[in-house]
Amino acid sequence: MSEQIPARADAALPTAPDDAAPTDVPHMRRAVELAARGLGTTSPNPVVGCVVLDAASAVVGEGFHAYAGGPHAEVVALREAGDRARGGTAYVTLEPCSHTGRTGPCVQALLDAGVARVVVAVADPNPVAAGGVERLRERGVRVDVGVLAEEAERGNTAWLTSVRARRPYVTWKFAATLDGRSAARDGTSKWITSAEARADVHRLRGECDAIVAGIGTVLADDPLLTVRTPEGAGPERAPLRVVVDSAARTPRAARVLSGPAPTLVAVAADTAVPEHFADVVRLPRTPYGLDLRVLLEELRRRQIVSVLVEGGPRLAGSFVREGLVDRVVGYLAPALLGAGAAALGPAGVATIADIHRFEIEDVTPIGPDLRVVLRPGASPGSGDASASHRSAPSKEN
Repeated sequence: MSEQIPARADAALPTAPDDAAPTDVPHMRRAVELAARGLGTTSPNPVVGCVVLDAASAVVGEGFHAYAGGPHAEVVALREAGDRARGGTAYVTLEPCSHTGRTGPCVQALLDAGVARVVVAVADPNPVAAGGVERLRERGVRVDVGVLAEEAERGNTAWLTSVRARRPYVTWKFAATLDGRSAARDGTSKWITSAEARADVHRLRGECDAIVAGIGTVLADDPLLTVRTPEGAGPERAPLRVVVDSAARTPRAARVLSGPAPTLVAVAADTAVPEHFADVVRLPRTPYGLDLRVLLEELRRRQIVSVLVEGGPRLAGSFVREGLVDRVVGYLAPALLGAGAAALGPAGVATIADIHRFEIEDVTPIGPDLRVVLRPGASPGSGDASASHRSAPSKEN
């Protein structure tokens, strides 16, 4: 398993709801809403929102972290508030940073503004940036930690996972019929789901730093694996495309090697690499295919925070078997095939006791289809999705 960063002491002492001021929850909820505006543009930084009140508890400033290297949420909100922030309260979804990186420490900005109280949703687990709470308290600022922590964690889950687990946050996305088929018996799969569902997939892609597919999908579907957004919806992102291709079979003419986005091909360490592979990572073999944990380590080294696994039932099965899936997003069409390729390949389940159980987080109609969002269950010994089970080797990668 990935090494975990231990929880900090102040993170274990959140403000109880009874201790919070009546207005704390709505103001922090607004900060969480603001933070969400940075999804897809702040990586490798977290998404953060901030609301500033004056001494009379009136909102005088709002802000969010919009892009890596840009001003942090606290700085944006304090600039809008100006002198009105003195003696007031700042609501921040993540503990203000106390170090100097590409921007100055937010703790100093709060102190310079004369803020009397800071309300923090989530303590920063990153030891490089942490310490803001202690520094503010040392300077006489009242700090309360833990208000609306669950909502703030959910909105920042990719970054928090990348710091705590020291690997990128992994989402497995699939599209299938109600009986779990991703393609018909003859291999055709376009289109199982609606145009509305496919548009939502591009939104999902745009929130991730890398899109991963197996060589089977590349050979069968020749996907481009880029983000396409509606006209006027803002600049298109270009997440890193990753092809898991142990034998280096990706053709020179494959669309995944063209277009505006960069492409990384993951091959076995003992495989000869053709000239048309511009960027390659060599991975050790395991009895079950290429070592996906080493792949995630390489992506983390490249400052990849969030990964979308798309295409390839065997590759998806490998991620599930290794306990590397943090979220499942399934698009289910109201249709039946009765035969054909399954959405998920072998995932290390030999008996029902080994089943990978997930919890339903959200179910939303998308056009005529349903989007179902799942998180791993937490029941050790009863099919915990985070457990690692081994079975037949995957041929996808």
